[in-house]
Amino acid sequence: MAESKTAMIDTATSARSLTRKDGVVVKIRRWIITGVLLPGQKLTELDLAKNLEVSRQTIREALAQLTRESLLVQEPFKGIKVAEPSAQDIMDLALLRESLDLLALDQLLKDVTQDSLSHVAQAWTVFEALENDADPLARHQAHIAFHHAIWEASRSSTLLHVAPVVEGLMTIALARDLQVRQDPKREHSIHQKYVHAILSGDHARAAQAIHEHTVGSASELVRLLG
Repeated sequence: MAESKTAMIDTATSARSLTRKDGVVVKIRRWIITGVLLPGQKLTELDLAKNLEVSRQTIREALAQLTRESLLVQEPFKGIKVAEPSAQDIMDLALLRESLDLLALDQLLKDVTQDSLSHVAQAWTVFEALENDADPLARHQAHIAFHHAIWEASRSSTLLHVAPVVEGLMTIALARDLQVRQDPKREHSIHQKYVHAILSGDHARAAQAIHEHTVGSASELVRLLG
């Protein structure tokens, strides 16, 4: 299978467009999403510096950013490890996402010009074009960008303010999901139902689709994780 453009850029670390720290962040994020680094796995600056052939200072800066994004966890006296969400963490995130998506929905449906819904429709078109990309990082980024675009379309400054933290938590949850199930048809179907319900302008229908997409999907994941 041909390597996607995103994968080729990442493999080369794209020194022309990324700083060394940014390149390390992309590489570690890819390892987390694809399961090269597993939940709970400890990381050391020295090993990463050797493997990625960069300075420990660069590694330190990258790890600090990924910790702020909630992909990594700093444990006092124990070091840094990949975030390891519990079943309760996964459900808590789902409930948080549901409440935030409902806030976005309220704002979207208040826009009488329907410009906001047009923005959602455009975001769906972009996501559909990328959701089957050969590169798992590209697929993940498209997924996150799709949900971010919906919040952006709502024009809620509160949602955009909390987005970086929520998206970091989503990355960890999605990585866990990828490790236990790979069902592109299911993913497409649930997102299609989700976006079509929002575009329908029917609040009750959209709220139900949001619940299924967040809490329903999380409940299934928790069951699969046992």
